[in-house]
Amino acid sequence: MGWTDRFRRSPSQRMSKPARDAFRTGSTRVRAADATDVEHLESWTAERHGIEGFVEPRTAVSDVTLLLVAHDGEWTRRRVPTVEWAHQFCNRHQIPSYDAAVVGIPQRMRDYNRRKKEQGR
Repeated sequence: MGWTDRFRRSPSQRMSKPARDAFRTGSTRVRAADATDVEHLESWTAERHGIEGFVEPRTAVSDVTLLLVAHDGEWTRRRVPTVEWAHQFCNRHQIPSYDAAVVGIPQRMRDYNRRKKEQGR
């Protein structure tokens, strides 16, 4: 018996098709935006000022998201139906909106996260 023969299986030992498919990786299922996401964005926007919107494109693990960052760096991120919807939402609320893939995220958000982390220590 050769070294590689240890890993070979006889036809009776092979996995059935359903079990073989269980190990297969495919595209990730992504939860779509819903009314709860929209309500959160609406209420968050109403309670803060100096907000900017950063529209994040769809990726392999998440759908299109809208990142809202307030003047002090506080932020929230929620799924949205489309990139166009996100820009229209920002326009309706008189919030400047940017493509996050182009401009990145603001430094004040990173500073806010650092302050919150230090407060937790």
